[in-house]
Amino acid sequence: MSVSDQAEPVERAGGDNDHHRARRRRPDVPRGAVPASDGILLVDKPQGLTSHDVVGATRRLAATRKVGHAGTLDPMATGLLVLGVGRATRFLTYLVGADKTYAATIRLGMETTTEDAEGEVTTAHGCRIDDLPEDRLQEALSGLTGVIQQVPSAVSAIKVDGVRAYKRVRDGQDVELEARPVTIHDLRPVGEPRQAGVDLAGAAAGGVSTGAEADGAEGEVQVVDLDVVVSCSSGTYVRALARDLGRALGCGAHLIALRRTGVGPFDVGRAHTLTALSEQVEADAATPDPRGAATVPLEEVARRCFEQLALTGEEARALRYGQPLDAAVLERTEAPEGRLGTVVSKEISKQRVVAGFAPDGRLVALLRHQGSRARPVLVLDPA
Repeated sequence: MSVSDQAEPVERAGGDNDHHRARRRRPDVPRGAVPASDGILLVDKPQGLTSHDVVGATRRLAATRKVGHAGTLDPMATGLLVLGVGRATRFLTYLVGADKTYAATIRLGMETTTEDAEGEVTTAHGCRIDDLPEDRLQEALSGLTGVIQQVPSAVSAIKVDGVRAYKRVRDGQDVELEARPVTIHDLRPVGEPRQAGVDLAGAAAGGVSTGAEADGAEGEVQVVDLDVVVSCSSGTYVRALARDLGRALGCGAHLIALRRTGVGPFDVGRAHTLTALSEQVEADAATPDPRGAATVPLEEVARRCFEQLALTGEEARALRYGQPLDAAVLERTEAPEGRLGTVVSKEISKQRVVAGFAPDGRLVALLRHQGSRARPVLVLDPA
């Protein structure tokens, strides 16, 4: 099954830019009877909604304004959004830089203004499966794996002199962003490439450069759709990967489907749709003792994301007052549950972060090594 088949379809009205139409739609969800407990909510974002739309809906479901995210998705994309509720919003700084995993579909043979399916076609050189022997495709994919210098999409949210790049592009300005290092841990095809025909009659009339004769019916160009899995560092633009793969193959390419399947230790299989969350909140409100939207407790999140430090009562008390501990306590840490590495934000990627737990299992603070001390960077259970 392709990524396009997995994504929830959105009715496309045509005419105006659908990207901006998506921004005007708002999901209709119930309000929680009581505020949700502090914790993380894993949401499976549908296609056509902005991440801000989902945050807004979650604020209503969780009956609190204190909801934040650990990284957005474009309206076209679907999949995992990690949201913090209540005190967990302070925790998001230490999750936003986690590695991401995606399932994507790249269309080889066409380029667009936005490097994804939301933009207008600019070139359509076409591509055939016969043009893609396995060794040639693998060589191009390998060239985009590892630590690479990636030029972000010009329609990204990166600020240029205080203004978002996508706004400058929309205003007709030429935007050139500097390359930045990202790490592509895995980039590989899934299944066999698929041949497809795209009707370019309307686009050709608008002056699109085809660079090749149209095949079949007038105005139709042959393209190849390729499903891939991408595992990458935070800050990677998958549509830029699609663009660069097309350039490496000499045919051009753009992204036509994207689904985020993982963020750090969290998998989309544990995420809830807005519909499922709405049903849970409504059922909860009908009970004699409502508990609010069900969140993943911070203790569970910390145990899965960071090394663990079992504190003594005295150590826990010191941290609750914001006092540092002797760095020797870090020698007692244990690995995160169910995984070998740690998840840290980009801001502290070179600093070890440890979660300290009181004898009763409560999460007291996140700590980092500083000189001869283990200092709290975030106290979650203050005195």
